[in-house]
Formats: sequence, structure tokens, C-alpha cells
Amino acid sequence: MATLSVKPGQRFTVPDWHTNTELISADAESQRSASHRVRQETRALRNETNNQAKWDEHDNQTRLTERISSVNRWKETLDKCLADIDEEIDALAKVKEAAERALQAKNLSLDVAIECLTLRESRRAIDVVRDPVEDELHKEVRVIDKAKRELQQRVNEAFEQLCLLQEARQQLSFDHRGKMEALEIDRVCLSLSVNSPNISFKVNPTRVPNGSTAVDEWEQNSQYNKDHAEAEMKASTKLREMIVLAIAQTNNELEAQRVATEFALRKRIRDMERAYDELKWQERNTLEEISEMEEDIRRLEEDLRRKMQDLKVAHTRLETRTYRPNVELCRDQVQYGLTDEVRQLEGTIRALKLKLAEAQDALDALYRQLYRIQTDIGYKANSLVLDNKCMDSRRKLMVPAEKFMPEVDTFNRTTNRAPSPLKNGQLELA
Repeated sequence: MATLSVKPGQRFTVPDWHTNTELISADAESQRSASHRVRQETRALRNETNNQAKWDEHDNQTRLTERISSVNRWKETLDKCLADIDEEIDALAKVKEAAERALQAKNLSLDVAIECLTLRESRRAIDVVRDPVEDELHKEVRVIDKAKRELQQRVNEAFEQLCLLQEARQQLSFDHRGKMEALEIDRVCLSLSVNSPNISFKVNPTRVPNGSTAVDEWEQNSQYNKDHAEAEMKASTKLREMIVLAIAQTNNELEAQRVATEFALRKRIRDMERAYDELKWQERNTLEEISEMEEDIRRLEEDLRRKMQDLKVAHTRLETRTYRPNVELCRDQVQYGLTDEVRQLEGTIRALKLKLAEAQDALDALYRQLYRIQTDIGYKANSLVLDNKCMDSRRKLMVPAEKFMPEVDTFNRTTNRAPSPLKNGQLELA
């Protein structure tokens, strides 16, 4: 008889089957409930995170915008400060160059003053006097030295101030470059979005980089650089005013001293010309007196020779009459007259010889005086030439040196001056 095959394994009862079905349904309900709860929580989380992300992005966009605005304000401030400090550096450099030119110009004045003093050292004998011209020239040298020291000090101060301004400018420029780079970086950050091609994950992006500063420190650094630059510009402006004042003051002092020196020099030349003219007048009168004295001496000698001849005649007459014979050798009126004539002639000859010696002495004294006058004329002529050379040399102070053409040669005075007796006689008397 055939047998029914039975599948091996556990066999469940119907209640087990129903229980399993109910359990599956309950589990499905539970899982659906849990899934629904998760879905609700997920939706809430998505909404919350999306909103938070949007607000965070918005806040950071706003912060970036504000930061860019703040950095840009400081950049514009630094731009203005850099422009101002560049302008001040240029202004101070120009004033410094003006001071250097003024200092260089003082060298010409000093050279001229020393040249005048050196020229006047060639005066001779009594003309080597410590006159007002020499005093004014020495005073002029002192004024120039003082002006050069003051201008040199101002030039040194300007150089140091330029160095300080350049240092302040470098700090501003460094800060300005930093602001420019920060602006570029923040503007790039502001432009980034989820669609940007160059976004990626970074390693530890939330780290604090070395050298980071707080906002207050950043603000204080920029403020310090600005304040420091403004303080240096203020000091530079004050120094520029002092330099301009020093240039004007030294120029005024030197010009006043130059006028005083040239006034004294002109007065000295006038006094020297008057003394020279007086000596020439004395020379002419002395020469006239010598001529008259020589003529009188010639006449005295002539009279003396005549008186000697008259005495010879009287002597001869007296001697001849001694040869009268006998009683004729009487002392008559002729004898007495001849004797009186001889005595008179001898007295006259003695008086003439005495007067001739006196006249010769007077003539010698006149020649000595003439030599003294002519020697002093030579001294005065030499001094006048030297002082006029000084005047011509000082013309370089009133005209550009390259245009200065001296109008005086080695011996003669300036050609644009009316001739004087000095020009006719100075060569043979010098």
C-alpha cells in the first residue's frame, strides 16, 4: 500500500501561525510609528539646520561685509595719510634743498669776505690800520659762520625728520598692504557659495593661526600708525617753518652785514681818495716850493759869486794902492771907503753863505718831505687799488657768479669810474 511522504522539520500550530501574523503586524505598526517619528524629527532637524545654516551664512555674510567696510575705511584713511605724508616728505625735501642751496651760497659770501681780508693784508706801512672796514669784514665772517652753523643744523634736522617720515611711511605702507590683502581675501570669501568650484574640505580649519591678534589690537595698531604718522607730519611742518624762518633770518642778517661792510668800504675809499688828493695837492705845492727854493738858491749863489767878485775888486784896489810912493800913501777917503766896502762885502758874504746853507737845509727838508709824501701817495694808491678790488670782488654777491665779469685789471681801478689823479700817478708811485 502506498505511503504519504511528510516534509521533515518543525510544524507549527494554527495559533502559532495567528500569533506570528499578529506579531508581524504589531512590529510593522511599531516600525512605521518609529519611522514616522524619525521622519518628523528629520524634517524638523532639516528645517532647523537649514534655517540655522542660512542664518549663519547670512550673519557671516553680514560680518564679512561689515569687516570689509571697516577694513576699507581704514584703507581709505591710510590712503589719505599716505598721500599726506608723501606730500609732506616732498615739501620737507624741497625746503631741505633750499636750505642746502642757502648754505652753499654762504660759501661764496665767506670766500669773498676772506678774499677781501686777504687783499687788505697787502696794504703797506701806515695804511695797515684796523679800520671799520676790517672790523665789518671780521664781523661779516662771524655772521656767515653763524649762519652756516645754523643752516647746517637745520639741514641735519631735516635729514633726520625725513628719515622719521620715511619710517612712518613704511609702517603706513606695510599696514596699507596688509589691509589691501585682507580686503582681497575677505572679498573672495564673500563671493564664495556652494556653487563655487574651488571649495573643499580643509584640515583643521578652525585652528587659531600663529600671530593672530584681537580686534582691539588690530584697531590700536592702525590707530597708532596713523597717529604716529600725523605726529611726524606735524613735527615736519613745524621744522619746515623753522627752516624757512632760518633761511630768511640768515639772509637778512647777512644782507644787513653786507650793506654795512660795503658802506664802510665805500666810506673808506672816499676817505682814502680825499687823503690821496690832499697828498697830491701837497706834492704839487711841495714841488712848486722846491722849484722856487732852487731858484732862490741859484740866485743866492749868483749873488754870492758877484759879491765875491766885488770883494776881489775891493781887495785888489786896496792892495794896489799900497804901492803909492812916499807921502802919497795916505789914508784918504778912498782908503777908508774901500776898507768899509771890504768889511761890508765880507759881512754880506757871510750872511749870504749862512742863508745859502739855511736854504740848502730847507731844500733838503723839502726833498725829504716830498719823498715822504710820494711814499705815502704810493701807500694810498696801493690801498685804493686793493679796496677797489674788494668792491669789485663783492659785486659777485649781487650778480650770478657765472655772469660776473671783473672790470678791473691788476693795477687800474674799475673802468666805469671817472678817472682820478690816482690813475695817472699810481704806477710810478706804487
